[in-house]
Amino acid sequence: MRDLFAFFRKFRVFLFFVALQVFALSTYFTYLSFPRSQYLTSASEINGKILKVSYEVTKHFNLSQNNTLLQQENIALRKQLPQSFMALQSGNVLINDTLHKQRYEYIPATVIKSTFNHRNNYFTLNIGSVEGVERDMGVFTDNGIVGIIHNVSAHFSVVKSVLTEAINIDVMVESTGAFGMLKWDGKDARIGSITGISNDIKVKKWSKVVTRGGSGIFPRGLPVGKISNLKPVEGKPLWDISLLYSEDYRKIQRVYVAKNIMKDEQLKLESLIPIDKE
Repeated sequence: MRDLFAFFRKFRVFLFFVALQVFALSTYFTYLSFPRSQYLTSASEINGKILKVSYEVTKHFNLSQNNTLLQQENIALRKQLPQSFMALQSGNVLINDTLHKQRYEYIPATVIKSTFNHRNNYFTLNIGSVEGVERDMGVFTDNGIVGIIHNVSAHFSVVKSVLTEAINIDVMVESTGAFGMLKWDGKDARIGSITGISNDIKVKKWSKVVTRGGSGIFPRGLPVGKISNLKPVEGKPLWDISLLYSEDYRKIQRVYVAKNIMKDEQLKLESLIPIDKE
């Protein structure tokens, strides 16, 4: 106690000065509106900046979870699209009635490794046979097709990219229905080509190209790209068509694997087609 009294005696002038300052500032901000508003405005601005920083940090850490939830919502919506069903009867269509049967299911995945500057490029996904992935399933994003499942282990799978030699995906020009095969020359990751379209068919530049769906790997109508250039093939009745991909394969992260529930049935039936003798 004697030490406490000694402290107050030693610093009595300074403590009295602090008390007067607190009293003066309190009176100043209480009775004058302008300084009080300036103080409140500054305090609100500081609090707002703190909350903004806090939000940005929280948003960054929740980004992966939010992307996963978004993928799941997209899958639910895609399963309701007509491309995911096959017609059982002709006539008017209602998705939830007995006229259609589910044909495609979708499995969300994340790309954990990829290349785009080789002659043959591949993606590695964080899902495998445990999640139902099988060889020759199609892989795509919201922007366009990505490739075809090449190899599968229990928990991982490797995708043969569209940026690969002899990928051979059947595509069509949406406006005309003219169809051909998607190719890549190994040069530009943004540019592909289409072979097999007869040059007596009118094809316009910047026409949209989508999946045809004939092989059963992809649903019909998924985006592939737009025609950026075309010219007749010398000596052949075909178009030489260049395609600007709708997806940027240099920065893919989230994808979907398309599972064709009826693919085995289709392949079994097609295997019965007689082969022409040469």
